[in-house]
This record gives sequence, structure tokens and C-alpha cells, in this order.
Amino acid sequence: MVKITFVSVTGSSQTVEAQPGATVMETAIKNRVPGIEAECGGACACATCHVYIDEAWREVVGPPTAMEEDMLDFGYDVRPNSRLSCQIKVRDELDGLVVQTPERQA
Repeated sequence: MVKITFVSVTGSSQTVEAQPGATVMETAIKNRVPGIEAECGGACACATCHVYIDEAWREVVGPPTAMEEDMLDFGYDVRPNSRLSCQIKVRDELDGLVVQTPERQA
């Protein structure tokens, strides 16, 4: 299993196990991670699963697609390291991934 750590805006963290092939958003919802709303259920049709990728992980995670960038335009406090967690597939290389949830979702 792949371990992912979700850090809240207050600094509290929650490390969960993720199944390769799932998305980071699905993992967050399954583990009741606060700050991930996922209103569209992972269809890349909203920005309510917005996260910030820890700088050490940006290259491994990779850049957003054009469609994801369009949806990020609706996100709150979008930064260069912003991603939609529904668009990040869990894979073995992401073991130890750290993401932060924003102050609020769009």
C-alpha cells in the first residue's frame, strides 16, 4: 500500500493507506480526510478536491492536464503547486506523498 499524508491548513496531518490505481481524492474520501469535498465525484468538473502538492513531490506527481488547469481556475487560492486530487492516480512511486488542503474549497 502507498502512504499519503494530508496536511490541513492548521498543520494537523493524517497519513492514510492508498490503493494503487485509485485517485488521491478517492483515498481522501474513503478515509474521511477533512477539507476534500469532491462534489463532482472525481469527474474533473469542479475544484472541490483541490490540494497543494508538497514541493518535494511536484516532479514525481507531474503537471496538471489542460482540462485540470481549466478547472483549477475555479479553485480557491490556486498556486503553482495546485492540483485536483481526483486527477492524481495513486502509484507505487507516490509512496510518502504529502499534500496540503487549502483553507477552503471553491
